[in-house]
Amino acid sequence: MRISRSVLSVTAVTALALGTATALAAPASAAPGTTPEKVCGSGYKTVNSAAVGSRGTVYLTYNAATGKNCVATIRSTPGTATDMSAWIYVPDTEAYDEDYGQYTSYAGPTYVYGKAHCVDWGGGIGNVNVQITGSNCAAMKEHRVTTTG
Repeated sequence: MRISRSVLSVTAVTALALGTATALAAPASAAPGTTPEKVCGSGYKTVNSAAVGSRGTVYLTYNAATGKNCVATIRSTPGTATDMSAWIYVPDTEAYDEDYGQYTSYAGPTYVYGKAHCVDWGGGIGNVNVQITGSNCAAMKEHRVTTTG
């Protein structure tokens, strides 16, 4: 019986250590099939998006219950870690959040309170960056810029 308990104890400690290492890993290690709703969390729905060249898409989501916007940049094909970013800014309130780093699947989530405000947002993968200004402002036309370099 002691052998069984010892084996179970070692197995439990190993599983706990692996689980802790996984929990502390960068959030961009997501499996294929990652969605902006999975990255941003429960209650967020996609309200806008922009292609980041052929490398992926940056998404603007909104949670009507909290009034918060979230941005996530998701690669088309996860792979070797590369520079990625996601950011959001509310000019009226100067609220800003960003995530930048070397990721394998996605950057973000980034959050700001944006209810009844225009938002600027964007993201990048490698050397391709997208910036959207004046977004989700009712009749105002947004402006999109994609840069490579």
